Amino acid sequence: MASSNEKSATFLKNYGYDFLLGSIATFYILMVPYTKVEESFNVQAMHDILYHQFHLDNYDHLEFPGVVPRTFIGALLVSLVASPIVFITSLLHLPKFYALLIVRMALGCIVLYTLRFFRHQIRNKFGHQVEAFFVILTSIQFHFLFYCSRPLPNILALGIVNLAFGYWFQGRFYAALNSLIFATTVFRCDMLLLLGPLGLQLLLTKQISVWGALKHCIVMAFFCVGITILVDSIMWKRLLWPEFEVLWFNSVLNKSSEWGTHAFHWYFTSALPRSLLAAYPLSLFGFLVDRRVRSFTFPALAFILLYSKLPHKELRFILSSVPIFNLSASIACNRIYNNRKKMIWNLLFLVMLGSLLMSLGVTITTFTASYWNYPSGHALKKLHRTGFQSDTNEQLVHIDTFSAMNGISRFCESDFPWRYSKEEEIKLQEFQQRNFTFLINEHPVINGFKCLFTEDGFSRMRINYGFPPILLVKEPKVYVHGNLENNAVVNKIWPGCP
Repeated sequence: MASSNEKSATFLKNYGYDFLLGSIATFYILMVPYTKVEESFNVQAMHDILYHQFHLDNYDHLEFPGVVPRTFIGALLVSLVASPIVFITSLLHLPKFYALLIVRMALGCIVLYTLRFFRHQIRNKFGHQVEAFFVILTSIQFHFLFYCSRPLPNILALGIVNLAFGYWFQGRFYAALNSLIFATTVFRCDMLLLLGPLGLQLLLTKQISVWGALKHCIVMAFFCVGITILVDSIMWKRLLWPEFEVLWFNSVLNKSSEWGTHAFHWYFTSALPRSLLAAYPLSLFGFLVDRRVRSFTFPALAFILLYSKLPHKELRFILSSVPIFNLSASIACNRIYNNRKKMIWNLLFLVMLGSLLMSLGVTITTFTASYWNYPSGHALKKLHRTGFQSDTNEQLVHIDTFSAMNGISRFCESDFPWRYSKEEEIKLQEFQQRNFTFLINEHPVINGFKCLFTEDGFSRMRINYGFPPILLVKEPKVYVHGNLENNAVVNKIWPGCP
Protein backbone atom coordinates (compact mmCIF):
# COMPACT_ATOMS: atom_id res chain seq x y z
CA MET A 1 0.00 0.00 0.00
CA ALA A 2 1.49 3.32 -1.02
CA SER A 3 2.17 5.77 1.77
CA SER A 4 0.49 9.17 1.91
CA ASN A 5 3.79 10.83 0.97
CA GLU A 6 4.08 8.65 -2.12
CA LYS A 7 0.49 9.44 -3.09
CA SER A 8 1.14 13.15 -2.63
CA ALA A 9 4.28 12.92 -4.74
CA THR A 10 2.38 11.05 -7.45
CA PHE A 11 -0.41 13.63 -7.39
CA LEU A 12 2.04 16.53 -7.68
CA LYS A 13 3.88 14.80 -10.50
CA ASN A 14 0.70 14.17 -12.47
CA TYR A 15 -1.36 17.24 -11.61
CA GLY A 16 0.96 19.73 -9.89
CA TYR A 17 1.17 22.06 -12.89
CA ASP A 18 -2.60 21.88 -13.38
CA PHE A 19 -3.12 22.68 -9.70
CA LEU A 20 -0.82 25.71 -9.94
CA LEU A 21 -2.42 27.14 -13.08
CA GLY A 22 -5.92 26.30 -11.84
CA SER A 23 -5.28 27.94 -8.47
CA ILE A 24 -4.16 31.19 -10.09
CA ALA A 25 -7.15 31.18 -12.46
CA THR A 26 -9.50 30.47 -9.53
CA PHE A 27 -7.97 33.35 -7.57
CA TYR A 28 -8.72 35.68 -10.48
CA ILE A 29 -12.31 34.40 -10.64
CA LEU A 30 -12.95 34.90 -6.94
CA MET A 31 -11.32 38.32 -6.79
CA VAL A 32 -12.72 39.65 -10.10
CA PRO A 33 -15.96 37.71 -10.62
CA TYR A 34 -17.88 40.27 -12.67
CA THR A 35 -18.02 40.53 -16.45
CA LYS A 36 -17.98 43.29 -19.06
CA VAL A 37 -19.95 44.03 -22.20
CA GLU A 38 -17.75 41.84 -24.42
CA GLU A 39 -18.75 38.84 -22.29
CA SER A 40 -22.40 39.81 -21.93
CA PHE A 41 -23.90 37.54 -24.59
CA ASN A 42 -22.36 34.31 -23.34
CA VAL A 43 -22.78 35.09 -19.65
CA GLN A 44 -26.46 36.01 -20.12
CA ALA A 45 -26.94 32.93 -22.31
CA MET A 46 -25.46 30.68 -19.61
CA HIS A 47 -27.77 32.27 -17.05
CA ASP A 48 -30.83 31.76 -19.23
CA ILE A 49 -29.94 28.16 -20.13
CA LEU A 50 -29.49 27.30 -16.45
CA TYR A 51 -32.52 29.19 -15.09
CA HIS A 52 -35.02 29.52 -17.97
CA GLN A 53 -34.08 26.32 -19.80
CA PHE A 54 -36.66 25.71 -22.58
CA HIS A 55 -38.58 28.99 -22.00
CA LEU A 56 -36.89 30.86 -24.84
CA ASP A 57 -39.21 33.87 -24.61
CA ASN A 58 -37.52 34.79 -21.31
CA TYR A 59 -34.01 34.78 -22.77
CA ASP A 60 -32.04 38.03 -22.58
CA HIS A 61 -30.73 37.98 -26.16
CA LEU A 62 -34.21 38.39 -27.64
CA GLU A 63 -34.61 41.72 -25.84
CA PHE A 64 -30.97 42.81 -26.11
CA PRO A 65 -29.57 41.07 -29.22
CA GLY A 66 -26.31 43.00 -29.42
CA VAL A 67 -24.61 44.28 -32.55
CA VAL A 68 -24.05 40.84 -34.11
CA PRO A 69 -25.47 37.42 -33.16
CA ARG A 70 -23.27 34.84 -31.46
CA THR A 71 -23.52 31.08 -31.19
CA PHE A 72 -25.15 29.35 -28.23
CA ILE A 73 -23.01 26.23 -28.60
CA GLY A 74 -20.29 27.40 -26.20
CA ALA A 75 -22.80 28.56 -23.60
CA LEU A 76 -24.65 25.24 -23.88
CA LEU A 77 -21.44 23.25 -23.35
CA VAL A 78 -20.30 25.26 -20.32
CA SER A 79 -23.81 25.24 -18.81
CA LEU A 80 -23.97 21.46 -19.24
CA VAL A 81 -20.69 21.06 -17.33
CA ALA A 82 -21.74 23.52 -14.61
CA SER A 83 -25.39 22.43 -14.25
CA PRO A 84 -24.97 19.71 -11.55
CA ILE A 85 -23.22 22.13 -9.17
CA VAL A 86 -25.61 24.99 -10.01
CA PHE A 87 -28.50 22.62 -9.24
CA ILE A 88 -27.03 21.99 -5.78
CA THR A 89 -26.68 25.74 -5.13
CA SER A 90 -30.34 26.19 -6.11
CA LEU A 91 -31.38 23.48 -3.62
CA LEU A 92 -29.39 25.31 -0.95
CA HIS A 93 -31.10 28.61 -1.94
CA LEU A 94 -27.75 30.30 -2.53
CA PRO A 95 -27.72 33.57 -4.52
CA LYS A 96 -27.32 33.30 -8.29
CA PHE A 97 -23.97 35.03 -7.89
CA TYR A 98 -22.50 31.64 -6.90
CA ALA A 99 -23.66 30.24 -10.23
CA LEU A 100 -21.62 32.96 -11.96
CA LEU A 101 -18.52 31.71 -10.16
CA ILE A 102 -19.38 28.12 -11.08
CA VAL A 103 -19.86 28.72 -14.82
CA ARG A 104 -16.64 30.71 -14.96
CA MET A 105 -14.77 27.93 -13.16
CA ALA A 106 -16.29 25.39 -15.55
CA LEU A 107 -15.06 27.39 -18.54
CA GLY A 108 -11.64 27.84 -16.95
CA CYS A 109 -11.39 24.08 -16.37
CA ILE A 110 -12.24 23.36 -20.01
CA VAL A 111 -9.60 25.78 -21.33
CA LEU A 112 -6.91 24.65 -18.88
CA TYR A 113 -7.68 21.00 -19.65
CA THR A 114 -7.03 21.64 -23.34
CA LEU A 115 -3.87 23.54 -22.38
CA ARG A 116 -2.83 20.44 -20.38
CA PHE A 117 -3.17 18.36 -23.55
CA PHE A 118 -0.98 20.83 -25.46
CA ARG A 119 1.50 20.99 -22.58
CA HIS A 120 1.92 17.20 -22.61
CA GLN A 121 2.84 17.34 -26.29
CA ILE A 122 5.44 20.01 -25.44
CA ARG A 123 6.90 17.67 -22.81
CA ASN A 124 6.98 14.75 -25.24
CA LYS A 125 8.72 16.78 -27.93
CA PHE A 126 11.01 19.10 -25.93
CA GLY A 127 11.34 17.55 -22.47
CA HIS A 128 10.24 18.11 -18.87
CA GLN A 129 12.32 21.27 -18.32
CA VAL A 130 10.74 23.06 -21.26
CA GLU A 131 7.32 22.10 -19.92
CA ALA A 132 8.28 23.47 -16.48
CA PHE A 133 9.38 26.80 -17.96
CA PHE A 134 6.18 26.91 -20.03
CA VAL A 135 4.15 26.65 -16.81
CA ILE A 136 6.29 29.28 -15.05
CA LEU A 137 5.89 31.77 -17.89
CA THR A 138 2.14 31.18 -18.12
CA SER A 139 1.79 31.60 -14.34
CA ILE A 140 3.51 34.97 -14.15
CA GLN A 141 1.63 36.41 -17.14
CA PHE A 142 -1.64 38.11 -16.30
CA HIS A 143 -3.84 37.97 -19.36
CA PHE A 144 -3.94 34.28 -20.27
CA LEU A 145 -5.06 32.98 -16.87
CA PHE A 146 -7.25 36.01 -16.23
CA TYR A 147 -9.09 35.58 -19.52
CA CYS A 148 -9.25 31.76 -19.58
CA SER A 149 -12.45 31.78 -17.49
CA ARG A 150 -14.11 34.75 -19.18
CA PRO A 151 -17.07 33.81 -21.41
CA LEU A 152 -15.80 35.44 -24.58
CA PRO A 153 -16.07 33.88 -28.05
CA ASN A 154 -12.27 34.26 -28.22
CA ILE A 155 -11.84 32.09 -25.12
CA LEU A 156 -14.25 29.42 -26.34
CA ALA A 157 -12.18 29.33 -29.54
CA LEU A 158 -8.96 29.30 -27.46
CA GLY A 159 -9.86 25.93 -25.95
CA ILE A 160 -10.26 24.44 -29.45
CA VAL A 161 -7.03 26.09 -30.67
CA ASN A 162 -5.13 24.49 -27.76
CA LEU A 163 -6.41 21.12 -29.00
CA ALA A 164 -5.31 21.99 -32.53
CA PHE A 165 -1.81 22.84 -31.33
CA GLY A 166 -1.65 19.57 -29.41
CA TYR A 167 -2.76 17.53 -32.42
CA TRP A 168 -0.27 19.41 -34.60
CA PHE A 169 2.60 18.51 -32.25
CA GLN A 170 1.39 14.89 -32.17
CA GLY A 171 1.58 14.71 -35.94
CA ARG A 172 -2.20 14.36 -36.28
CA PHE A 173 -2.37 17.11 -38.86
CA TYR A 174 -5.90 16.57 -40.14
CA ALA A 175 -7.22 16.53 -36.56
CA ALA A 176 -5.47 19.87 -36.02
CA LEU A 177 -7.08 21.34 -39.14
CA ASN A 178 -10.50 19.97 -38.19
CA SER A 179 -10.19 21.57 -34.75
CA LEU A 180 -9.45 24.94 -36.33
CA ILE A 181 -12.34 24.48 -38.75
CA PHE A 182 -14.64 23.95 -35.77
CA ALA A 183 -13.24 27.03 -33.99
CA THR A 184 -13.60 29.11 -37.17
CA THR A 185 -17.12 28.14 -38.21
CA VAL A 186 -18.65 28.05 -34.72
CA PHE A 187 -16.85 30.42 -32.33
CA ARG A 188 -14.58 32.92 -34.10
CA CYS A 189 -14.49 33.39 -37.85
CA ASP A 190 -11.10 35.14 -37.49
CA MET A 191 -9.49 31.78 -36.65
CA LEU A 192 -9.48 31.42 -40.43
CA LEU A 193 -6.35 33.61 -40.25
CA LEU A 194 -4.64 30.85 -38.27
CA LEU A 195 -6.17 27.94 -40.18
CA GLY A 196 -4.93 29.31 -43.52
CA PRO A 197 -1.22 29.73 -42.64
CA LEU A 198 -1.08 26.41 -40.76
CA GLY A 199 -2.76 24.53 -43.61
CA LEU A 200 -0.47 26.20 -46.17
CA GLN A 201 2.64 25.29 -44.15
CA LEU A 202 1.51 21.67 -43.84
CA LEU A 203 0.92 21.54 -47.60
CA LEU A 204 4.29 23.11 -48.47
CA THR A 205 6.15 20.74 -46.16
CA LYS A 206 4.19 17.81 -47.66
CA GLN A 207 2.84 16.76 -44.26
CA ILE A 208 -0.62 16.75 -45.82
CA SER A 209 -1.89 16.59 -49.37
CA VAL A 210 -4.54 18.65 -51.13
CA TRP A 211 -6.67 15.58 -51.69
CA GLY A 212 -6.22 14.45 -48.07
CA ALA A 213 -7.18 17.90 -46.79
CA LEU A 214 -10.32 17.94 -48.96
CA LYS A 215 -11.25 14.40 -47.96
CA HIS A 216 -10.76 14.93 -44.22
CA CYS A 217 -11.87 18.54 -43.80
CA ILE A 218 -14.84 19.20 -46.10
CA VAL A 219 -17.11 16.84 -44.19
CA MET A 220 -16.04 18.49 -40.92
CA ALA A 221 -16.73 21.94 -42.32
CA PHE A 222 -20.24 21.01 -43.46
CA PHE A 223 -20.94 19.31 -40.13
CA CYS A 224 -19.83 22.37 -38.11
CA VAL A 225 -21.82 24.79 -40.26
CA GLY A 226 -24.84 22.52 -40.05
CA ILE A 227 -24.73 22.13 -36.27
CA THR A 228 -24.35 25.87 -35.62
CA ILE A 229 -27.16 26.73 -38.06
CA LEU A 230 -29.41 24.12 -36.44
CA VAL A 231 -28.77 25.17 -32.83
CA ASP A 232 -28.60 28.91 -33.34
CA SER A 233 -31.58 29.15 -35.69
CA ILE A 234 -33.67 27.59 -32.90
CA MET A 235 -32.23 29.87 -30.21
CA TRP A 236 -32.43 33.07 -32.26
CA LYS A 237 -35.78 32.13 -33.86
CA ARG A 238 -34.56 32.81 -37.41
CA LEU A 239 -32.39 31.05 -39.98
CA LEU A 240 -28.87 31.96 -38.90
CA TRP A 241 -25.16 31.16 -39.15
CA PRO A 242 -23.76 33.55 -36.53
CA GLU A 243 -20.09 33.59 -37.55
CA PHE A 244 -20.94 34.31 -41.18
CA GLU A 245 -22.82 37.42 -40.05
CA VAL A 246 -19.86 38.38 -37.82
CA LEU A 247 -17.47 37.92 -40.77
CA TRP A 248 -19.69 40.04 -43.00
CA PHE A 249 -20.01 42.76 -40.34
CA ASN A 250 -16.31 42.95 -39.40
CA SER A 251 -14.52 42.23 -42.66
CA VAL A 252 -16.84 43.07 -45.56
CA LEU A 253 -18.67 46.04 -44.03
CA ASN A 254 -15.64 46.91 -41.81
CA LYS A 255 -18.04 48.09 -39.10
CA SER A 256 -15.76 46.91 -36.28
CA SER A 257 -13.61 50.02 -36.81
CA GLU A 258 -16.44 52.04 -35.22
CA TRP A 259 -15.22 50.65 -31.88
CA GLY A 260 -11.77 52.22 -32.33
CA THR A 261 -8.73 51.63 -34.50
CA HIS A 262 -5.01 51.09 -33.95
CA ALA A 263 -1.92 51.25 -36.13
CA PHE A 264 -0.76 48.20 -38.06
CA HIS A 265 2.07 47.50 -35.61
CA TRP A 266 -0.10 47.68 -32.46
CA TYR A 267 -0.18 43.92 -31.80
CA PHE A 268 3.62 43.75 -31.94
CA THR A 269 4.34 46.95 -30.01
CA SER A 270 1.56 46.89 -27.41
CA ALA A 271 -0.60 43.74 -27.18
CA LEU A 272 2.15 41.09 -27.33
CA PRO A 273 4.51 42.91 -24.91
CA ARG A 274 1.66 43.28 -22.38
CA SER A 275 0.39 39.71 -22.71
CA LEU A 276 3.78 37.96 -22.90
CA LEU A 277 5.91 40.25 -20.67
CA ALA A 278 9.35 38.58 -20.24
CA ALA A 279 8.33 35.86 -22.68
CA TYR A 280 8.28 38.41 -25.52
CA PRO A 281 12.07 38.95 -25.85
CA LEU A 282 12.69 35.35 -24.73
CA SER A 283 10.46 34.04 -27.54
CA LEU A 284 12.55 35.97 -30.07
CA PHE A 285 15.68 34.42 -28.57
CA GLY A 286 14.13 30.95 -28.73
CA PHE A 287 13.24 31.56 -32.38
CA LEU A 288 16.91 32.23 -33.10
CA VAL A 289 18.55 29.42 -31.10
CA ASP A 290 16.29 26.46 -32.00
CA ARG A 291 15.35 25.70 -35.59
CA ARG A 292 12.49 23.43 -34.49
CA VAL A 293 10.69 26.42 -32.99
CA ARG A 294 10.52 28.30 -36.28
CA SER A 295 8.15 25.89 -37.97
CA PHE A 296 5.80 26.20 -34.98
CA THR A 297 5.93 29.99 -34.69
CA PHE A 298 5.52 30.89 -38.38
CA PRO A 299 1.74 30.21 -38.46
CA ALA A 300 1.27 32.23 -35.24
CA LEU A 301 3.28 35.14 -36.65
CA ALA A 302 1.34 34.97 -39.92
CA PHE A 303 -1.91 34.95 -37.92
CA ILE A 304 -0.95 38.19 -36.16
CA LEU A 305 0.35 39.83 -39.32
CA LEU A 306 -2.89 39.07 -41.17
CA TYR A 307 -4.95 40.23 -38.20
CA SER A 308 -2.98 43.48 -38.13
CA LYS A 309 -4.64 44.45 -41.41
CA LEU A 310 -7.97 44.93 -39.59
CA PRO A 311 -8.12 48.45 -38.11
CA HIS A 312 -10.00 47.44 -34.93
CA LYS A 313 -7.63 45.64 -32.59
CA GLU A 314 -7.92 44.15 -29.10
CA LEU A 315 -5.50 42.02 -27.10
CA ARG A 316 -8.04 39.22 -26.66
CA PHE A 317 -8.18 38.73 -30.45
CA ILE A 318 -4.65 37.26 -30.51
CA LEU A 319 -4.68 35.48 -27.13
CA SER A 320 -4.74 32.09 -28.86
CA SER A 321 -1.19 32.72 -30.13
CA VAL A 322 0.22 33.16 -26.61
CA PRO A 323 0.87 29.42 -25.95
CA ILE A 324 3.05 29.19 -29.09
CA PHE A 325 5.12 32.22 -28.10
CA ASN A 326 5.40 30.85 -24.57
CA LEU A 327 6.76 27.61 -26.04
CA SER A 328 9.45 29.52 -27.91
CA ALA A 329 10.29 31.48 -24.75
CA SER A 330 10.39 28.25 -22.70
CA ILE A 331 12.95 26.75 -25.06
CA ALA A 332 15.04 29.91 -24.67
CA CYS A 333 14.77 29.69 -20.86
CA ASN A 334 15.79 26.04 -20.98
CA ARG A 335 18.83 26.80 -23.14
CA ILE A 336 19.92 29.64 -20.84
CA TYR A 337 19.36 27.55 -17.71
CA ASN A 338 21.35 24.56 -19.01
CA ASN A 339 24.30 26.81 -19.93
CA ARG A 340 24.16 29.08 -16.88
CA LYS A 341 27.63 28.02 -15.63
CA LYS A 342 29.30 29.51 -18.69
CA MET A 343 30.43 33.14 -18.54
CA ILE A 344 28.13 34.85 -21.08
CA TRP A 345 25.23 32.52 -20.37
CA ASN A 346 25.49 33.23 -16.64
CA LEU A 347 24.84 36.90 -17.36
CA LEU A 348 21.88 35.94 -19.55
CA PHE A 349 20.61 33.72 -16.73
CA LEU A 350 20.68 36.66 -14.28
CA VAL A 351 18.91 38.88 -16.82
CA MET A 352 16.31 36.16 -17.33
CA LEU A 353 15.64 35.89 -13.57
CA GLY A 354 15.31 39.66 -13.30
CA SER A 355 12.89 39.79 -16.23
CA LEU A 356 10.76 37.04 -14.68
CA LEU A 357 10.55 38.95 -11.40
CA MET A 358 9.63 42.14 -13.27
CA SER A 359 6.91 40.23 -15.11
CA LEU A 360 5.48 39.09 -11.80
CA GLY A 361 5.44 42.70 -10.55
CA VAL A 362 3.67 43.91 -13.70
CA THR A 363 1.12 41.09 -13.35
CA ILE A 364 0.34 42.08 -9.75
CA THR A 365 -0.11 45.73 -10.81
CA THR A 366 -2.32 44.78 -13.76
CA PHE A 367 -4.44 42.53 -11.57
CA THR A 368 -4.98 45.35 -9.07
CA ALA A 369 -6.11 47.67 -11.86
CA SER A 370 -8.48 45.01 -13.18
CA TYR A 371 -9.99 44.52 -9.73
CA TRP A 372 -11.22 48.12 -9.88
CA ASN A 373 -12.48 47.81 -13.45
CA TYR A 374 -15.99 46.49 -12.67
CA PRO A 375 -17.51 49.28 -10.55
CA SER A 376 -21.20 48.61 -11.25
CA GLY A 377 -20.93 44.99 -10.11
CA HIS A 378 -19.52 46.17 -6.78
CA ALA A 379 -22.21 48.89 -6.57
CA LEU A 380 -25.09 46.44 -7.03
CA LYS A 381 -23.58 44.05 -4.47
CA LYS A 382 -23.32 46.91 -1.96
CA LEU A 383 -26.93 47.94 -2.68
CA HIS A 384 -28.16 44.39 -2.03
CA ARG A 385 -26.50 44.54 1.40
CA THR A 386 -28.35 47.65 2.53
CA GLY A 387 -31.11 45.83 4.45
CA PHE A 388 -33.99 45.85 1.95
CA GLN A 389 -33.96 42.08 1.42
CA SER A 390 -36.79 41.49 3.91
CA ASP A 391 -38.85 44.45 2.72
CA THR A 392 -42.38 43.63 1.59
CA ASN A 393 -42.36 46.47 -0.95
CA GLU A 394 -40.89 45.92 -4.37
CA GLN A 395 -37.50 47.56 -4.94
CA LEU A 396 -37.20 48.46 -8.62
CA VAL A 397 -33.62 49.12 -9.76
CA HIS A 398 -32.81 50.77 -13.06
CA ILE A 399 -29.42 49.87 -14.53
CA ASP A 400 -28.14 52.19 -17.24
CA THR A 401 -26.11 51.10 -20.27
CA PHE A 402 -22.76 52.05 -18.73
CA SER A 403 -23.45 49.96 -15.63
CA ALA A 404 -24.72 47.01 -17.65
CA MET A 405 -21.43 47.11 -19.56
CA ASN A 406 -19.16 47.30 -16.52
CA GLY A 407 -19.93 44.48 -14.16
CA ILE A 408 -23.65 43.71 -13.95
CA SER A 409 -25.20 40.58 -15.44
CA ARG A 410 -28.33 38.58 -14.63
CA PHE A 411 -26.25 36.41 -12.32
CA CYS A 412 -25.87 39.47 -10.08
CA GLU A 413 -29.62 39.88 -9.58
CA SER A 414 -31.45 38.82 -6.41
CA ASP A 415 -34.97 37.57 -5.78
CA PHE A 416 -37.94 39.50 -4.37
CA PRO A 417 -38.23 42.30 -3.35
CA TRP A 418 -35.67 43.21 -6.01
CA ARG A 419 -36.68 43.83 -9.61
CA TYR A 420 -34.50 45.21 -12.39
CA SER A 421 -34.85 47.25 -15.53
CA LYS A 422 -32.28 47.84 -18.28
CA GLU A 423 -34.62 50.02 -20.33
CA GLU A 424 -32.51 52.17 -22.63
CA GLU A 425 -32.72 55.76 -23.88
CA ILE A 426 -34.50 57.20 -20.85
CA LYS A 427 -33.73 60.91 -20.60
CA LEU A 428 -32.44 62.15 -17.22
CA GLN A 429 -35.44 64.41 -16.69
CA GLU A 430 -37.79 61.45 -17.23
CA PHE A 431 -36.55 59.45 -14.24
CA GLN A 432 -38.46 61.75 -11.89
CA GLN A 433 -41.73 60.60 -13.45
CA ARG A 434 -40.91 56.90 -13.24
CA ASN A 435 -41.38 54.53 -10.32
CA PHE A 436 -37.78 53.39 -9.93
CA THR A 437 -36.66 52.95 -6.31
CA PHE A 438 -32.95 53.01 -7.13
CA LEU A 439 -30.82 54.04 -10.07
CA ILE A 440 -27.36 52.70 -10.86
CA ASN A 441 -25.75 54.88 -13.48
CA GLU A 442 -22.86 57.12 -14.46
CA HIS A 443 -24.53 60.45 -13.62
CA PRO A 444 -23.77 62.17 -10.27
CA VAL A 445 -26.97 64.27 -10.13
CA ILE A 446 -30.51 63.30 -11.17
CA ASN A 447 -33.60 65.36 -10.30
CA GLY A 448 -35.98 63.62 -7.91
CA PHE A 449 -33.29 61.30 -6.61
CA LYS A 450 -30.74 61.44 -3.81
CA CYS A 451 -27.21 60.20 -4.47
CA LEU A 452 -26.70 57.47 -1.88
CA PHE A 453 -23.15 56.32 -2.56
CA THR A 454 -20.59 55.98 -5.30
CA GLU A 455 -18.32 53.20 -6.48
CA ASP A 456 -14.80 54.02 -7.59
CA GLY A 457 -13.26 52.56 -10.70
CA PHE A 458 -9.79 52.40 -12.21
CA SER A 459 -8.83 55.56 -14.08
CA ARG A 460 -5.10 55.46 -14.84
CA MET A 461 -1.67 54.55 -13.52
CA ARG A 462 0.71 57.15 -12.13
CA ILE A 463 4.47 56.84 -11.66
CA ASN A 464 5.49 57.29 -8.04
CA TYR A 465 9.02 58.31 -7.01
CA GLY A 466 9.08 55.94 -4.09
CA PHE A 467 7.49 52.61 -3.17
CA PRO A 468 5.43 51.33 -4.83
CA PRO A 469 6.81 52.76 -8.07
CA ILE A 470 3.37 52.74 -9.73
CA LEU A 471 0.17 54.03 -8.14
CA LEU A 472 -3.35 53.33 -9.32
CA VAL A 473 -5.58 56.37 -9.64
CA LYS A 474 -9.28 55.70 -8.98
CA GLU A 475 -12.23 58.01 -9.40
CA PRO A 476 -16.02 57.73 -8.98
CA LYS A 477 -17.42 55.80 -11.93
CA VAL A 478 -20.87 54.61 -10.80
CA TYR A 479 -23.48 56.48 -8.74
CA VAL A 480 -26.34 54.84 -6.85
CA HIS A 481 -29.41 57.07 -6.41
CA GLY A 482 -32.54 56.63 -4.30
CA ASN A 483 -36.02 57.99 -5.05
CA LEU A 484 -36.82 61.00 -2.83
CA GLU A 485 -40.47 59.93 -2.65
CA ASN A 486 -39.50 56.69 -0.93
CA ASN A 487 -39.27 57.41 2.83
CA ALA A 488 -37.51 54.12 3.58
CA VAL A 489 -34.74 55.19 1.25
CA VAL A 490 -34.52 58.83 2.34
CA ASN A 491 -34.60 58.16 6.09
CA LYS A 492 -31.84 55.54 5.98
CA ILE A 493 -28.27 56.68 6.62
CA TRP A 494 -26.13 56.45 3.47
CA PRO A 495 -22.45 57.17 2.83
CA GLY A 496 -23.38 59.94 0.41
CA CYS A 497 -21.55 61.15 -2.67
CA PRO A 498 -18.60 63.54 -2.99
